[in-house]
Amino acid sequence: MNDTSRAGGAASLDVSIASKDYHSGSGSSLRALEDLRLTLPAGQAGAVVGPSGCGKTTLLRLIAGLDKDYVGTIVLPEHGRLGMVFQEPRLLPWRSVIDNIRIAAPHAREDDIAALLDELGLAEHASHFPRELSLGLARRVALARALAVKPDLLLLDEPLVSLDAALARDLREMIARLIDERRITTLIVTHDLREAIALGDRLFLLSARPACVVATIDVPAPRRLQKDAAEALETQAREALAAARAGAQPRHH
Repeated sequence: MNDTSRAGGAASLDVSIASKDYHSGSGSSLRALEDLRLTLPAGQAGAVVGPSGCGKTTLLRLIAGLDKDYVGTIVLPEHGRLGMVFQEPRLLPWRSVIDNIRIAAPHAREDDIAALLDELGLAEHASHFPRELSLGLARRVALARALAVKPDLLLLDEPLVSLDAALARDLREMIARLIDERRITTLIVTHDLREAIALGDRLFLLSARPACVVATIDVPAPRRLQKDAAEALETQAREALAAARAGAQPRHH
């Protein structure tokens, strides 16, 4: 049994997953998530970090409503309008950049779309097709498509994966600026602690499967953290993850 509801006013994202199981055709089951709880205040960015295969993307799919087979409750912020960026851009190859955005946000005003394209450095690519774009540009289009719906909650699944260091840095800075300017409640899934610290107001550290939150760490001066402070926070997070792997009692901050 599960329940996904929408808060009536500005509210936090509240997730309480008692269990999420996958079932095979042979009747065996695999538990992906268990007793996973997290709260993200309205207007903040949260970053979910955990080992590969622990269930980070599964969690995002549950929040997005793409998978309703779980036991627990999920309360979405405000009116629950969602924007999501998947690991792959998932652009329609037979549609131009601007048409990919229009399809996702059919009621968006043309001047709003134009402003969004300009903000993300895509104005000169509006008439291009996905095959004409680099991976970095395609990821920007996917981000523009998610923002065009004016989401109350923005979900980003490994938004910088497979990009080279320079492109990842540029897109990370772009995402950080958008988070600060728009104050959209944002949940980012990543395997990269440094990326999480650079983008998040709050870190949610997951255990191995079945995943639960083993530590929640608030980031001081998010997206403006000095190098020494960022390194200290990374060390703290790595210690919490190591303690979880060793079976020690996690510390919450």
